[in-house]
Amino acid sequence: MAFDGLTALAGLLVGLIVGVTGVGGGALMTPILVLLFGIAPRTAIGTDLVFASITKMAGFLVHHHHGTVDWQVVRRLAYGSLPASALTLLWMTVTAAGQQRSGGVMTALAVVLLVTALGMLLKDWLHRLGRAFRVAEPSRFKHLQPLLTIGAGVLLGVLVTWTSIGAGALGTVMLVYLYPLRMTASRLVGTDLAHAIPLALIAGLGHLAMGNVAGPLLLNLLVGSLPGVVAGAFISTRAPLTVIRYAIALTLTAVALRMLAS
Repeated sequence: MAFDGLTALAGLLVGLIVGVTGVGGGALMTPILVLLFGIAPRTAIGTDLVFASITKMAGFLVHHHHGTVDWQVVRRLAYGSLPASALTLLWMTVTAAGQQRSGGVMTALAVVLLVTALGMLLKDWLHRLGRAFRVAEPSRFKHLQPLLTIGAGVLLGVLVTWTSIGAGALGTVMLVYLYPLRMTASRLVGTDLAHAIPLALIAGLGHLAMGNVAGPLLLNLLVGSLPGVVAGAFISTRAPLTVIRYAIALTLTAVALRMLAS
């Protein structure tokens, strides 16, 4: 494998952001691969999914060590996301959607990026909305909470498998609404990482079977991302994340508009 310093640097940057915020695996890496490195969209998506599953494992181990993973929430999300991912892969294989033209994939990526950016910008408002619902109608909220979490998992499973985007950015937005009282900032990141690993792995293996994963590119990305995500995970237990989140949301909006223009 020929070492590519720029690719490793991109991996380092994204790994650091993933470790700090739980966001950035697909939302940042796939656009970087497509727009800056000229990688075909489907190859970028498939490679990024395998990249994310390995990178987030390193960050998860740090959060698991610090006890910042809510396993009940992880299980509920997985009940929806993993079957949804498997069914999406089956649909992509049967309909040959895994080899869809680049234009259609770029449009899908741009739309999901815009939705993701909007969700990040509205995260605090959704948190307050969820808290108000939780306090005003606690019994009803607790009754709906498991089903809504599974439903959120289904949506994430489809989006992540189709575009590689959503597990971190949209996942955290959904969790702050569904669990407004028990999710601290670090617990939110740790829980999101723990759920994203099996989802990205299943989706990534499906794309690998469809020939959408570039091995040398993946290895260069991992050279940078693994130390980056470990450093970011340590920082996440101490850093204020609001400014970073808004900066990422604005960046995603700009990238989405660039994709639509292309």
